[in-house]
Amino acid sequence: MGAHRDGAPAKQLAREAGLPLPTAYHLLRTLTHEGYLRRENGVFLFGAAAENLTAAPGVRSRPRPISVADSLGHWRDVIGAPVYCAVYCDGEIDLIAVADAPDTPAVEEWASFRETGHAHAIGQCLLAQLDERAREDHLDRHPVRPLTRYSVRDRATFLERLRTLRRGEPVIERQEYALGTVCAAIPVTAGATIAAMAISVPLDREDRLLPAVEQLRGEVASLLRSFVFSISI
Repeated sequence: MGAHRDGAPAKQLAREAGLPLPTAYHLLRTLTHEGYLRRENGVFLFGAAAENLTAAPGVRSRPRPISVADSLGHWRDVIGAPVYCAVYCDGEIDLIAVADAPDTPAVEEWASFRETGHAHAIGQCLLAQLDERAREDHLDRHPVRPLTRYSVRDRATFLERLRTLRRGEPVIERQEYALGTVCAAIPVTAGATIAAMAISVPLDREDRLLPAVEQLRGEVASLLRSFVFSISI
């Protein structure tokens, strides 16, 4: 990490450390949970705990402003599930923060989240918020393709699904991106930004999915109201 002042993604750190990617992910999540690292805009950076290791005796790092990552970490602990936040920016899906823990790991990004928005809940939630032209442009650049036997099979079917999504209901995805995992996402309105937040749970705990995402919606709505934003529900 020390060689990357502006942070680095998990795959790069794994390659440079000579570690298998699953091992690197496990270590990165553990270090993030302990505060030695933090994840922002898809890269890992040193966290406050690491900065304190190099501080002079008796000197602690200055508190940093509360970030999206801080809020996600709080919601992860309250809900007991990984929490994700993504935005749609410059025609692409950008996963800006993830909060998980060793006992509640996030879904491993085995296929680029950016290129497979049709297959995961947070991507579907973002694409559903686009106008028809922007949506078609996105799918021209990132075609629909099945990732598992549960994935949507073609573009026409996927577009029809988006058209039938009801305002006020979370977007649910069952094993379309990763086998053994179910996810739910909610749209978030913060000015002109198109954003979404999501949670994931193992398939054998699917009964927790809807209560957990409703809890997340309440938590997010409460926070955003304090900043004169609103959640789109």
